[in-house]
Amino acid sequence: MARFLYKASGANGEVRQGEMEAEDTRQVIIELQREQMIPLQVKRVAGLRGLLRYGAASRRRKIGQKQIRSFAKELATLLKAGLPLEGALSLMARLSSDEAVSEVIDSLNESIKGGATFSRALEKHRDVFPQLFVSMIKAGEAGGMLGEALERITEYMERSQELRESVRSALIYPTILLVVAAISVMVLLVFVVPQFSRMFQDMGRELPLPTQVVLAAGDFLQQYWWLLLAGLFLTIALFRAWLEKADNQYRWDRWLLTMPLAGELLLKVETARLSRTLSSLLHNGLTLLSAVNLSREVLNNRYIARGVEQAAQKLKQGKGLSAPLIEQKVLPERAIRMLQVGEESGDIGAMLADVADVYDREVRETVQRLLTLVEPVLIVGLGLVIAGIIIAILLAMLSVNDLAF
Repeated sequence: MARFLYKASGANGEVRQGEMEAEDTRQVIIELQREQMIPLQVKRVAGLRGLLRYGAASRRRKIGQKQIRSFAKELATLLKAGLPLEGALSLMARLSSDEAVSEVIDSLNESIKGGATFSRALEKHRDVFPQLFVSMIKAGEAGGMLGEALERITEYMERSQELRESVRSALIYPTILLVVAAISVMVLLVFVVPQFSRMFQDMGRELPLPTQVVLAAGDFLQQYWWLLLAGLFLTIALFRAWLEKADNQYRWDRWLLTMPLAGELLLKVETARLSRTLSSLLHNGLTLLSAVNLSREVLNNRYIARGVEQAAQKLKQGKGLSAPLIEQKVLPERAIRMLQVGEESGDIGAMLADVADVYDREVRETVQRLLTLVEPVLIVGLGLVIAGIIIAILLAMLSVNDLAF
């Protein structure tokens, strides 16, 4: 996915500027036309400039997933208590302690008072509410079940957040361990090893090769640490720019799935995310084809997303969903077989919820297995590096003793 700057004119003649993430320029134009806007200019943001703009836009975005989840939960509760939509929004705007959230709610209420539906009002804030959220609301409105739709959205977002948090929490300790290991080695090379370097300068004989390597590494870090940092930032910027091309992102995501253990974990995370999203959309009243087309947008892996997109094309031809997914081979076979059972029983939504639950559990189990492997590897690796540095110093000291005798 790449980022694009656009300028478009609305129905009232107002010119709007912004950024959008899309596969290509054509997709940006389609999205703008879908919002009943006339594209005036679409320009791709590439390279380091795109990275900086993306970071700046992310910092400007004041409303995150947590606020959206709270908004949906509170609104569902008020509607269930019998308040009309306008009254519930007015009350939420007054009680909100977040100024940005309050402004958005006021804007939504003004649109509804002007005759717009709730989903149409949400579409005017696409920078806050994702398309998935808007589509689920639209389906709930069509079925006269807006409160129930909001409850399902809340449940979906909470379960998705739980999955992210379980993975994130499990990775905290290995990350801390890796950082401590890197700092420990750098402290040894920058501050400890140079002390011995001065002592070995007047030895009068050549130092052992391991000692020369360690001393050279320490000297390099002392004199050229800025070069390492610059190289690191440049590499990250170039890599991000390379990933902006859809084909490169596709190749990278396909390679990630082939990695031992980590690839298995990524596949299970994406399977759980896709199944949970599909289940929620179907329960909210969307057709299977619409649900599949929306669900692939939540996938982070472009390789899997493209496979699901191709399966959706065959679903449009009346071939079902499980058979095309088996052909694409982008999801675990067990998940597809469970989906096939759901299709045959006529309760695909409930079966997809079961698939999501199964793979949520498997994600946690896979993370624990990874931690069981990674933690001792990091500890042993750190021990070996420090031991290597110490042995290199000891070899030089022993050679000094040999010279003395």
